[in-house]
Amino acid sequence: MKCTSGRLWLVSGTGEGPWLAAALLANGWELTVSVVSQTAGRAYSPHPRLQLEVGAMQGSAGIQRHLEAARLQRRPYQWVIDASHPFAVQISAQLATTCQPLGQPLLRLLRPLEPHLAPRQTLLSDLQALGKEDLRGQRLLLAIGARHLATAAAHASGVELFARVLPTPASLQQARAAGLPDAHLACLRPAGGPLGGAALGIEQALLRQWQISAVLCRQSGGHTERGWQQLCAARDLQLLLLARPAEPPGVEGLPLEELLEKLGPPPRWL
Repeated sequence: MKCTSGRLWLVSGTGEGPWLAAALLANGWELTVSVVSQTAGRAYSPHPRLQLEVGAMQGSAGIQRHLEAARLQRRPYQWVIDASHPFAVQISAQLATTCQPLGQPLLRLLRPLEPHLAPRQTLLSDLQALGKEDLRGQRLLLAIGARHLATAAAHASGVELFARVLPTPASLQQARAAGLPDAHLACLRPAGGPLGGAALGIEQALLRQWQISAVLCRQSGGHTERGWQQLCAARDLQLLLLARPAEPPGVEGLPLEELLEKLGPPPRWL
């Protein structure tokens, strides 16, 4: 018999990632966690069996190098867990197309869809569909990420635009390039936990101050979408939801509890 490494590679962010990492560590797994930024990394508590890697993974080639390095060290990953954001389609596709040919087991964490709490709600297939909506005279808050503001602005006619963006130079530059004046921008980090309490109060204040009549956010599930659903329902605002993209084909996807049940504790001996 030989001892297995009991290793997992968790590709995640600040949504379910920290909680999932803590649960997997409690079950006895050894984790490598990959996040994009130092800010995201701070959401993960230090642990002797957790190795944190910060930065972009350099596409499919970078993913393959990482997996091959683990195998050369004779400490391969039993599973790769894709717990990235539902709209992070590029990294999910790269993980799928890289892991499958290598025979590397891959699981996708599925974030459940949120119930429709806002009575006045429209699902948009893409940002171009904004051009088909009658938004004349609306004061629209964009909560979709700075990189998408230019596309939204190009297709939203007859509407006054506002945006919530990350407090980074790149986000501010993208928002200005999309034509939004500084007075229509709120530079705020997303809440690390459920969108409630102080975090929900900030969103409420923005809606009041700017006299927002409609909100555009992503159908991402989780506490962020839930918060916008609740706010739009409470204030009778129109909610425009950007539809969630399809998951990569051929990858097993499971909700959080089912994923933990499937993984269980690591097998110690083969």
